[in-house]
Amino acid sequence: MDFKQSVLHCLRDNYAQFEGRAGRPEFWWFMLACLLASTLPAALNLTWLGLLLNLALCVPCMAAGSRRLHDIGKSGWLQLLWLIPVAGWAVLVFWLAQPSDGANDFGAVAAK
Repeated sequence: MDFKQSVLHCLRDNYAQFEGRAGRPEFWWFMLACLLASTLPAALNLTWLGLLLNLALCVPCMAAGSRRLHDIGKSGWLQLLWLIPVAGWAVLVFWLAQPSDGANDFGAVAAK
């Protein structure tokens, strides 16, 4: 899955879909798009636009993270580890970078 497909898939098809699975390319390309989208208004000193954009991207980012954790056989609730500085972040980045574990309780392997 390339950059455009990942962004469209997460925003159009799975905006608030917390069930299912998301492969590494889908998740990481979408996170890159969210990072770029949130830094551009800040660089242009348009704080109100950045705030609205981050608010609009909050749900699809959480949904993509949940589906990515499902892909490695973990619960989407583990995203709450983001609330633990440094240690929680390190654990989550490690998990999110892991390859798929094959078929699990959350369904078949995510499309690539």
